[in-house]
Amino acid sequence: MTDPLVRLVRGGVRLIELGQPLFTGMPCSPNHPGFRMTLTRRHGDMVRPDGGSAAAEIIVTGGHVGTHIDALSHVSQDGLLHGGIDAAQAQRGGAFNAHGAEQLPGFLCRGVLLDVAAVHETDTLPGGHEITVADLEKAADGLEIGAGDVVLVRTGWARRFDDAEAYLGKESGVPGVGVDAARWLAARGIAATGADTTAYECLAPGAGHSVLPVHRVLLVESGIYILEHLALEELAARQVREFVFVLAPLRIVGGTGSPVRPLAAVTR
Repeated sequence: MTDPLVRLVRGGVRLIELGQPLFTGMPCSPNHPGFRMTLTRRHGDMVRPDGGSAAAEIIVTGGHVGTHIDALSHVSQDGLLHGGIDAAQAQRGGAFNAHGAEQLPGFLCRGVLLDVAAVHETDTLPGGHEITVADLEKAADGLEIGAGDVVLVRTGWARRFDDAEAYLGKESGVPGVGVDAARWLAARGIAATGADTTAYECLAPGAGHSVLPVHRVLLVESGIYILEHLALEELAARQVREFVFVLAPLRIVGGTGSPVRPLAAVTR
């Protein structure tokens, strides 16, 4: 396995965007408040003596809106967070004193794209398709997934991002990783994993976000961070399967997640 960082140093760097743009009305999980932005000051509202003016905005958003990363405080099981921490105690005072978003790490590591849609010879997996261990093994053909890697799973669902109703897939369901596949990833010691959908894991038709067992497996049981709402089409179109993954979450003290702008660094 050739170190992608060595290849970058020798061949020059190109950055590929892995995040979706943020805009008012963008698709958002029904479990979270949506993204809103408006100007609070416009050019001309106040003009300085020298003729200068400035504009500014206010942004209101949930921590799990748009491309984002889940902190380990995001999900509990039977009242416990990752590591057996009591969730009720940890969230006292309106912010988490354990596993808060300020503890999310920065990433400069090997990234791997598992293009499951390509395995099935389709642009987009059907709604409700559960990604299996066999799917991941086929997508990873020839690639070793190891400790500390960030694994991104492409379903092709991001092609629906401009149609919020279709993208959220309440009636159709949404393709995503199943429990067995999540355990397969966790067994390899990865640091984080993400997908181009709203909830990462498989959502059955009509079920919505009623149960999210993969979140339990990854966040609570394994301490593996989850990225959602990724944009993976350019990476797939360029047939990039491994790359240097770059990510710096916001240090939101006591938060349960952070909006992010992930990047794939590849050779030109």
